Amino acid sequence: MKTLLKSIALLLFIHPITLNVFSQVQYQQRNDFNLTINGTSTMHDWEMKTSKIACNATFTFYEDGELGGLSLLNFTMPAESMKSERTGLDAVAYKALKTKEYPTITFNLIKAEISKQGTLISCKGTLNVAGATREVDLVAAAKINKDRSINIRGSKQIDMRDFEIDPPTFLFGKFKTGELVTINFDLTFRQ
Repeated sequence: MKTLLKSIALLLFIHPITLNVFSQVQYQQRNDFNLTINGTSTMHDWEMKTSKIACNATFTFYEDGELGGLSLLNFTMPAESMKSERTGLDAVAYKALKTKEYPTITFNLIKAEISKQGTLISCKGTLNVAGATREVDLVAAAKINKDRSINIRGSKQIDMRDFEIDPPTFLFGKFKTGELVTINFDLTFRQ
């Protein structure tokens, strides 16, 4: 009986301390997402935007409420949700992305590191575009808002050829897009 009481007392003493050091909280992105893809061409620069994305994340917090880790992050985006101001550009982009065969673009986290201040997130994950999956590194700024939502902002430059995408051409090859595109993202996660 003494051993049982000592064990219970020890658990009551240790358990609250270990529980308060970290807590994991699952978040979802809900209608607070903006993604733009910027590129160049021999005719003019171009931009496509979307706000249609499904995204989940699990963040870890220190006892003082500071961001301590990221253990889950995945998103799925309909490829044809990206729109520009020109429907002709959209059609050329969808053809290059093979959206009929591969209607979604996805990202799945492999690992993440958070800066000591909890303001910078470095991620490695798999990005699947047009049927090709590649590991990519992302760096983003993180901010915890007063309502405990988390804002994540960042950008990533990608070479289309890394995903076996031939940079689109138009007007019978007279104009060509550049191989590099820059993806800018700004999303807010809520519990």
